[in-house]
Amino acid sequence: MLKIGMVGVGAISGIYLENITKTFKEIKLVAVCDLIKERALNAKEKYNIPKIYDTMYELFEDEEIDIVLNLTRPYEHFEVSKQALLHGKHVYSEKPLGATYAEGKELVRIAEEQGLMIGGAPDTFLGAGIQTCRKLIDSGIIGRPIGAAGYMICRGHETWHPDPEFYYKFGGGPMLDMGPYYITALVNLLGGVKSVTGVARKSFEKRMITSQPHFGEVIDVDVNTHITGIMEFECGAIGTLTTTFDAINPGCHNIEIYGTEGTLIVPDPNCFGGDIILRHLKDNEEKHLPLMFDYSENSRALGLADMAKALETKRAPRESYKQTLHVLEVMESFTKSSDLRKTVDLETKYTREAPMLIPELKGILD
Repeated sequence: MLKIGMVGVGAISGIYLENITKTFKEIKLVAVCDLIKERALNAKEKYNIPKIYDTMYELFEDEEIDIVLNLTRPYEHFEVSKQALLHGKHVYSEKPLGATYAEGKELVRIAEEQGLMIGGAPDTFLGAGIQTCRKLIDSGIIGRPIGAAGYMICRGHETWHPDPEFYYKFGGGPMLDMGPYYITALVNLLGGVKSVTGVARKSFEKRMITSQPHFGEVIDVDVNTHITGIMEFECGAIGTLTTTFDAINPGCHNIEIYGTEGTLIVPDPNCFGGDIILRHLKDNEEKHLPLMFDYSENSRALGLADMAKALETKRAPRESYKQTLHVLEVMESFTKSSDLRKTVDLETKYTREAPMLIPELKGILD
């Protein structure tokens, strides 16, 4: 059983703590660390965690820890993951892998040099929704995939999030924030991306916070907040993706996959389950299809458990840097294409790993 050390005990940590300690039976959380010590103390008490550390470096020096779980803010991912790798730890990071493609490449270089694994979120693609859609598409239910469309549309986080400023700073924006869910789902359904073309804009220079506790404060926007891109997949399909913090969601589908014989409506890639709808050429009627895999509820840490099992059994992890680096390059290339006003060919190549299996006992992976 591999031992986990968690760095960062913020908002997302709650579901990780629940699932690591109660659902996934092949990993054990042995230490936590947060700059706000009270958070670490609360986690230790509630989840019976053996150790807390004042600094991440103390945690990295713990020889009992095999994998560092990096739950810090996006712009902090690089330095935390880098130091964990340099201290000989495998790393599972929340999305994105780094705030830039250059950061991601450097982390991969260090990991390969050290003989370590780095990978990470999102792991929603391992859930029942996307895995069922993958099985359906691979079975030929919609014929040959020829296209896809994804939409992440919202009017920003400053109306509801308690601390929304970082969404509009380096490492933030709708693409780095939500793009990982959509692109990870798409590459698991269709395979790797060959090239991208994008247009990116900042619609508002400033945003006013209307949520507590920062009500009335004004944020200077430093990143693009409306990004639309075209992806040419290696399989020949053409996909579009819009991510925005600037528009009201009209209620469109999150992801649609178009085939020569039908269209598949894919669940929200930010979730593990969801509704799957098929429209087939032969009848053009909406058919709601059942989920065929486990983990339809919020199963964050599923990817961490998969990485741990892969390390123990020497199989390929489904959420390795091969995927997270490819997704990061796709996201950055949309803005790069916009700046250059031309199509950008990708450096990274991506081949899908094996699909999920349904184990005899939930919480035990193959």
